Parts: sequence; C-alpha cells; structure tokens
Amino acid sequence: MTTAPQRLSLMRPFRRPWLWLSLWLLLFVLVAAGSLMSADKLPPVDISGFDKVQHFVGYAVLSAGAVALFARLRTQSLIALVIIGFGIGLEFAQASLTTDRMGDVADALANTLGVLGGLLLSSTPAARWLQRLDARLP
Repeated sequence: MTTAPQRLSLMRPFRRPWLWLSLWLLLFVLVAAGSLMSADKLPPVDISGFDKVQHFVGYAVLSAGAVALFARLRTQSLIALVIIGFGIGLEFAQASLTTDRMGDVADALANTLGVLGGLLLSSTPAARWLQRLDARLP
C-alpha cells in the first residue's frame, strides 16, 4: 500500500491555499496603489502623525499575512525582509515616479516596524487564525 506523498509546501496546510495567497498578494497591489496614487485622490486626515500609523498598520498586516500563510519562521523572516524591501522601494518610487508625493525615511521606518510587529505574531496562537477560518468555511 502506498501513502500520499509528503507535502513539500512552504505554506501552512489550507483547504483553499490559492484563495488566501491571492488575497495576500492583492494586499501588496493595494499598498502599492495607495502609495503611488496622487495625494489629491486620497482622503485628507488632519491628525498629526496619522500617516505613520497607516504605514505601520499596512505593513504589519502584510507581515501578519505572511505569518498566517507560511509555516516556518525562516520563511516568514525571509518574506519579512522582502516586505521591508518592498516598502523601501515604494518610498523611492514615490520620490521618483510621482509629482505630489515624496519618499520619506520616517515612512520607511514605520513600514519596517510594522513588518517586525507582524512577524512577532509568529510565536502566538494568532499565527494560525487563517487556518481556523479556512477550516470553518464551507
């Protein structure tokens, strides 16, 4: 009797892995679009420092998504480095590709801290929240 081949996936076991991976990648597209969109098209916020909170939360969600999707800390850490590079790259893109946005070192720092914050979820029960959701869906 043969057994099923051992799973060689980097991802956690999901019933719908392509759905969750696609939604996570869509978040990257939304972050990039929001980062490069004209400031005139974004809603104004009159709270001092709120921009940095948005950067932190956005990148924490990207990183938490990686923690929820990928099983090993090494993979999660490598993806965290990619997300940090993505954030730095978008800051350079804002400075060079837009006329009314500018790259900001403080934004890149907020992005990086957000990524690290999301990565901290790796050792908590929150790391498996997406698997629990996936299992409950019909």
